[in-house]
Amino acid sequence: MRDLLGDVFEPTRYNVATAVVVVALLVVAYVLVPHPYVQYGAWLVIFTIWMVWFVYVGVDRIYGIDS
Repeated sequence: MRDLLGDVFEPTRYNVATAVVVVALLVVAYVLVPHPYVQYGAWLVIFTIWMVWFVYVGVDRIYGIDS
């Protein structure tokens, strides 16, 4: 399994951009505007970002988008 998914978490521009956006959302939701509705909305957006990243990585693995 490690051979199959070994380079999924390498610091590519998409992985770094995803991590930066998620951290920024968490900072906004828990530091700047600490309200339960904002936190819930931030987690919904983070889940959506994660699912888009997950599908992108899966399609890239199967079809080779970056090739």
